[in-house]
Amino acid sequence: MSWGALYSSAFERVRGRIGKTGPVLLAYNTNIDAVKYLDSTDLERRVEDAEKENVLRYSEELPERITSIEHLLGGILWSVRRGKAAELFVESCTVRFYMKRWGWDELRMGGQVGIMANLLGGVYGVPVIAHVPQLSRLQAGLFKEGPIYVPKVENGKLELVHPKEFEADEENCIHYIYEFPRGFKVFDFEAPRENRFIGAADDYNPNVYIRPEFREHFEEIAGRARLAIISGLQTLTARNYRGPLEEMKRHLEILGENNVPVHLEFAFTADETVRKALVDVLGLFHSVGLNEVELASIMEVLGEKKLAEELLASDPVDPVAVAEAMLRLAEKTGVRRIHFHTYGYYLALTDYKGEHVRDALLFAALAAAAKAKLGDVPSINEVVDAMDVPVNGKASEVEKKLVEEYGMSNGMAEVDNYQLVFVPTKIVERPKSTVGIGDTISSSAFVGEFALR
Repeated sequence: MSWGALYSSAFERVRGRIGKTGPVLLAYNTNIDAVKYLDSTDLERRVEDAEKENVLRYSEELPERITSIEHLLGGILWSVRRGKAAELFVESCTVRFYMKRWGWDELRMGGQVGIMANLLGGVYGVPVIAHVPQLSRLQAGLFKEGPIYVPKVENGKLELVHPKEFEADEENCIHYIYEFPRGFKVFDFEAPRENRFIGAADDYNPNVYIRPEFREHFEEIAGRARLAIISGLQTLTARNYRGPLEEMKRHLEILGENNVPVHLEFAFTADETVRKALVDVLGLFHSVGLNEVELASIMEVLGEKKLAEELLASDPVDPVAVAEAMLRLAEKTGVRRIHFHTYGYYLALTDYKGEHVRDALLFAALAAAAKAKLGDVPSINEVVDAMDVPVNGKASEVEKKLVEEYGMSNGMAEVDNYQLVFVPTKIVERPKSTVGIGDTISSSAFVGEFALR
């Protein structure tokens, strides 16, 4: 069967079932994204003003946190040079003020939880229970209509209400998103693909602040969930990770007692201590989602330096190296499902078998293309608008390697008692935005897979 036919079939199958899935518990990070579309002349001037030589140091190797303007601008150049996304915590008040004065072009829902809540609840009609660290009026107003709920406690009783009905006016948590298109030129650098750099400038999400409603009533909240997705741990450091990770482990134990499969959306985690701690608890999760930068960073802490280098050595990423890294990760941690997404193709490694894994990835790829094409997807029916987006031409070489190495057929193969699934993605040449595409991919694939079971 052709990929076009597989895409069409998968979409129809998932569309008919996904709204009956859930509720899905989403924790822990929600914020407001202040999006700035970079201008090369403006960026070059800012780099020169901040002493170009110092800035360029950080375009080679990212700092762990942003404590200076040189760190911020160097981090942006790091992303531009590679066409890779990165996110760092902005510790300096001076830099926060600098970013605020630099300004933004638009404000959007941000944070993995916020983006997934709007997609699952507002677009797919899947009931979600979201953890929102700070429910300001602006934050609440960014949530779509639909079955999106936050816990509220009155007189000791837990209720689930839409964020707009929470009736609180807490702080704004703002993250600054610096977006650039493919071919963006600054000095001698040219972006090989569109992406963004994120400066996290709030004190709630980076410390993984967990609301009292979740701490005190989590057993009841977990009892209402059927699936869960955890995210937002990427800006923790060796100084502050112990408390949040202990609370997360408590949550995982309770979810496990309720037989709730949990997905970890792994994002670039600069602190090696935190990365090691997350790998140590990965076996408590059913599933993990990541890209090549994130997978390479995990291979490094597992002592697989050569494999980590291979993951970042070519474009498109060598699928055999990816499959090998996924196998190592599954064998060392016991996680049952690994979903790898990169520009041009997705892979999934599962300790169970079935076409539903592939079909969920195809649905996710279609949803991601729709988001890239439209900027925002108003309803699940508009996802079909991405059917006319062409499948990535370079993916045929990726598929050929997988066929030669593993005997893959129709995107599926058996590898060391695991099922390996491949799908080529649809590429939007000039996406309206890249923010939230990874979250769209992972949440659509995870929830879509359970919808098809």
